[in-house]
Amino acid sequence: MSNSIDFSGRPFHFIGIGGIGMSALAYVLTKRQLPVSGSDLRPNQITRNLEALGAHIFSKQEASNLEFFRPQESTNGVFLNSQENLPFDQKNLPQVICSTAINPSNFEYKAALELGCPISHRSDVLAALIADYYSIAVAGTHGKTTTSSMIGYMLLQAGLDPTILVGGEVKAWEGNARLGESKYLVAEADESDGSLVKHAPEIGVITNIELDHPDHYENLEEVISTFQKFAQGCNILVGSIDCDTVRDRLKPTISYSLYPDTEADYAVTNIDYRADGTTALVWEKGKALGVLKLKLLGRHNLSNALAAVAVGRVLGLEFGEISKGIATFEGARRRFEFRGEAAGITFIDDYAHHPSEIRATLAAARLQARPGQRIVAIFQPHRYSRTLTFLEEFAESFTHADLVIITDIYSAGEPDLGQINGEKLANAIAKHHPQVIYQPNLSSVTEDLLLTLRRGDLALFLGAGNLNQAIPEIISTLCEPVTATS
Repeated sequence: MSNSIDFSGRPFHFIGIGGIGMSALAYVLTKRQLPVSGSDLRPNQITRNLEALGAHIFSKQEASNLEFFRPQESTNGVFLNSQENLPFDQKNLPQVICSTAINPSNFEYKAALELGCPISHRSDVLAALIADYYSIAVAGTHGKTTTSSMIGYMLLQAGLDPTILVGGEVKAWEGNARLGESKYLVAEADESDGSLVKHAPEIGVITNIELDHPDHYENLEEVISTFQKFAQGCNILVGSIDCDTVRDRLKPTISYSLYPDTEADYAVTNIDYRADGTTALVWEKGKALGVLKLKLLGRHNLSNALAAVAVGRVLGLEFGEISKGIATFEGARRRFEFRGEAAGITFIDDYAHHPSEIRATLAAARLQARPGQRIVAIFQPHRYSRTLTFLEEFAESFTHADLVIITDIYSAGEPDLGQINGEKLANAIAKHHPQVIYQPNLSSVTEDLLLTLRRGDLALFLGAGNLNQAIPEIISTLCEPVTATS
């Protein structure tokens, strides 16, 4: 694939434009008045928003989509439909953008190859945008969406008007991206496919490092190598030294920690984790900056906020500006997102799909739970490879839940090799937890929850797949009036 991205006016065509990473790029390019089109098999609100902005959206991934770029015949200054007898102009063929999810057998992709379109990975577009701005790129196995969103929000509140591209939807800018007018860009940088090494931001942030994508990496050493290459491309590296790997293998320029005895550049004391948020006293190189308040729950989010503090200080912001912004940040969608309440039951949706994330999210839920309130964890495993690799870690991750419901694995395009399934995971969890239920699909999960949930419960839906699609139906059913029968 090519890595030469042209922002001078040549069209962009995204195969799979509705994806969370692809659509953020498409949004920024469209707002920059560049010609943007794309295809997706499942139109959604994101694609509809892009279409409203002026992007041309195809609802199928077919070779014929590229006919859109064939020159049009003009009669008396009026352009007619594209004519098959007019050859493509190689100079005006679109830059075709793909993600790792696009298979080389995809008809649209093959047609682009045959036409000679320049084809690039989505990470190439992000790398080019990062190079085009004073950029802050946030990487890490966990917490990068929340941290990048928080940094973007903080800069927005401070009047720095940043361009933002993140892997989740944020209410403050009504989506997963915004185009600012300043030199600043905040981006979430993904390590899942190794493309992280392409980015060279002014400021890089690394929240932590673990093996999370065994479909791409053989072992943790390969993951570390990717982060090391990313670190080498950053002018300033901000990193959490609460992660031993970040501390020992990357040696960040600016460090942060939840523990003052680590001698990190930024640390906290007087921490108060509460049901309605967190407060802590922030220290900068041994000097107290002031009290930080955030609405987000749990120690992992305090760590994310400390990363934002460090970035803000590098950019010259006063602590008062930083703390004011962070205090009103409400988080990204699917990050402990409140989805509603029905029949006295609270519904929360969270993207957690790795054992470490599940433990952190359930610990945060326990902080919020009232005395005697049940935490019901409903988990949809994501990818066969991840579930198999971390089977024992998953089995021990649900300590803070009172009841665990497991459904089958969301494949994310991986083939089922018959080695692991949701039932095997449920059995593994049951060795460590007294109350585990297995339900094979979303329909049976919905039916079971309508019978199992009771007033006062906190129902926590966990996973990166489509489990959260069950939430509206459950809430709607619970809200239906009960008709008396004679």
